[in-house]
Amino acid sequence: MDLTGKTVLVVGSGISGVAATELLKKKNVNVVLFDGNKELDLTALREKHPVFADVKIILGELTAEDRSGLDLVVLSPGVPTDLPMVEDLKKDGIPIWGEIELAYHFAKGRIVAITGTNGKTTTTALCGEIMANYYRDVKVVGNIGIPYTSVAADTTDETVTVAEISSFQLETIHTFHPAVSAILNITPDHLNRHHTMECYIKTKERIAENQTEDEVCVLNYEDEVLRAFGETLHTNVLYFSSRQKLDRGLYLDGEDIYYADGENTTKVINVNELNILGTHNYENVMAATGMALSLGVPMDKIVEVLKRFQAVEHRIEYVTEKRGVKFYNDSIASSPSRTIAGLRSFSEKVILIAGGYDKHIPYDVLGPEIAAHVKLLVCTGATGPKIAAAARAVPDAPEVLEIPDFYEAVHAAAQQAKPGDIVLLSPASAAFDRFKNFMVRGAEFKKTVMAL
Repeated sequence: MDLTGKTVLVVGSGISGVAATELLKKKNVNVVLFDGNKELDLTALREKHPVFADVKIILGELTAEDRSGLDLVVLSPGVPTDLPMVEDLKKDGIPIWGEIELAYHFAKGRIVAITGTNGKTTTTALCGEIMANYYRDVKVVGNIGIPYTSVAADTTDETVTVAEISSFQLETIHTFHPAVSAILNITPDHLNRHHTMECYIKTKERIAENQTEDEVCVLNYEDEVLRAFGETLHTNVLYFSSRQKLDRGLYLDGEDIYYADGENTTKVINVNELNILGTHNYENVMAATGMALSLGVPMDKIVEVLKRFQAVEHRIEYVTEKRGVKFYNDSIASSPSRTIAGLRSFSEKVILIAGGYDKHIPYDVLGPEIAAHVKLLVCTGATGPKIAAAARAVPDAPEVLEIPDFYEAVHAAAQQAKPGDIVLLSPASAAFDRFKNFMVRGAEFKKTVMAL
C-alpha cells in the first residue's frame, strides 16, 4: 500500500503513537490522532510532543463521520483489537495495522524478531549486542522500549534490526517478515487481553507466519507447544534444549552449552563463564546464539559477547547486601512462570516477595515451587491472597506473611532476614495495581532497599 498523501488514524498518544506519527509525517502521510481519554489536555500534549502541533486530534469517541475518509488505522500495542471502536473500523473496511506492521512497511534490511512469555528482553538485548559485535548497522527495537517506528526511516539494506515483539504487537501484523524468528516459551499470560490460552498461543505463533523455507525459526524444544508447532512449519527450525542433547540445535549438557549442526558438535561456552544466573538464562543464551549463527555471525564473535554480557535491569538484578543479606530485583516477573524461573536460579531457599496486579491467570502452579525454594513468603498487592492460598495448599509450605502495602512488605522481608539470606522481589504479577509499570516497581524496590 502506497501511503503517500493518504490519511492515517493513529490510535493512542503515548510513546508508540508519537513514534508512529513522526514516521508517517516523514513519509508525507496525513495523520489524525485519536485518544480515548476525553480529559486529555491538548495544549499540554502538543507542548510535550511538538509532532502533534499541526495534527488533528480527536478525543473520547470516534464517530462515523470521523471514520469517513480514513485510509488506514495504526493501533498502539496497548489498544485491544476487540474494542467496539476497532470493530466499527473493521466493518467500514479500513485496514488496521500495529506499529510493527507500520515500521516494517517503511524499513529496510534484515529483521531478527523475538517473542515468548518470558526472557524476551534479555534475549533481545543479548542478541543485539552479538549482532553489533559483527555487523556495522544494528538497531535494537520493539517491546524493549524503543518503538520500531522510531528507527524505521533510518534503516538501509545493510541494517540488522533486532526486535522484541509482544503478543499485543503480533495481533496486528500482516506482511511483517523476519529473516530469523524465535519463540522462547509459552506459558499463561495476558489472558485478560487474549481471553483464552489457545488465542494467546496462536498470536505468539504468528511471528513465523510469513517466513519462507529458506529462513529460520528458533524454538524451545522443552516447550511441548513449541515442539509441536515446529513440526508444522515449512521454515528451517532450530531447536534449543536445556534438558537433552540434540542432533541439530543448541543444548545444555551439564555446565556446557553445545551447538550441533547435524554433522559436527561445537562447545559454545561453560555457563560459569556467563554473568547471568539460572537455567532460563542459559536458554536465553542458546536462543540468542542460534539466531546469531542463523544470520551468519561467527562463533568467536558470539562468545566474546556471551562472556561480557550483564543482566538487564529488573531481571534477577543484584541490588546490594545489607547486614549480610543479599537483595535481588526481579520485578520483570509478571507471571508465575517468570517467578519459578527466578526461584530456580538460586541454590538456596530465599525470602520471596510476591504479588501485584491481577491478570486473571492461575497461581496454583506456584505452590510446589514455593515449598521447594522459599523459606519465607511475603505476599502483597491484589494477587497476594491468591499466591498465599497457592502456597498454603501444598505440603511443606513455608511461613506466609500477607502484607497488602508494597513498601511495608519489603521492610517486613528485610526485618525477617538473617545474615546469609537472600531476599528476592519476584512478584509473579504485573505492577499496575500500584505502579505505572514493572520498571517503576523495581526502582522503588531498589530505593527502599538502599534506604534500609
